[in-house]
Amino acid sequence: MKLQKLYSYTRQAIQDFEMIQDGDKIAIGISGGKDSLALLYALAGLRKFLPVKFEIIAVTADLGFGEFDLTGIEKLCQELEVEYHILKTDIADILKEKIQKGTYCAMCAKLRKGAINNFAKEHDCNKVAYAHHQDDLIETMMLSLLYEGQFFSFAPKMYYKEADLTVIRPMIYIPEADVIGFRNKYNLPCVKNPCPHDGITRREYVKKLVRQIQKENPGAKTKMFNAIMKGKIYEY
Repeated sequence: MKLQKLYSYTRQAIQDFEMIQDGDKIAIGISGGKDSLALLYALAGLRKFLPVKFEIIAVTADLGFGEFDLTGIEKLCQELEVEYHILKTDIADILKEKIQKGTYCAMCAKLRKGAINNFAKEHDCNKVAYAHHQDDLIETMMLSLLYEGQFFSFAPKMYYKEADLTVIRPMIYIPEADVIGFRNKYNLPCVKNPCPHDGITRREYVKKLVRQIQKENPGAKTKMFNAIMKGKIYEY
């Protein structure tokens, strides 16, 4: 995927769901993976093209799992003229203390989002942008169906009253395959996830399951995505 296609996808989502308004200040959550770095590229570039004026800052929550070299991301942010912050947390220690067995993805995600929300408020941001793409939407729906007995996914845009923040997901229309292509074409400085459970989670299982469904039923992912979007089967 070329940069112009990335701009086109994200601009369409921003327009369809009215994600960005004049005067917004948006914190971009940077995990270090390909998705969040693609979002960084998109919003940094769209500052020049969208008809509204907005600010962005980037933040990575260092969970404390171990070696996490972010120098490549720091350099990229400098090149894109985006203010970048590394937020040190003790989330890894909290998780080890609270949960002795198994994975703890749900709690980890909640603590990480809470840390980023607090950072956003402290830096006068009114919105937080996450890099969830089309495949993430489908996989979240499958996770909720299989493990919670519910049929929903996350919303492209959602206001959290308790935090007084709006979460936006400008990459909602982009298939993961295109993000992989963008990463390879632009040599994104991705950082390996230091989490000890990376690759052995329920989400990873569901990712493989959806991949198998798509292989056996070409076009299935598009149908699932359209069903979620047309039915607005997501949280508000």
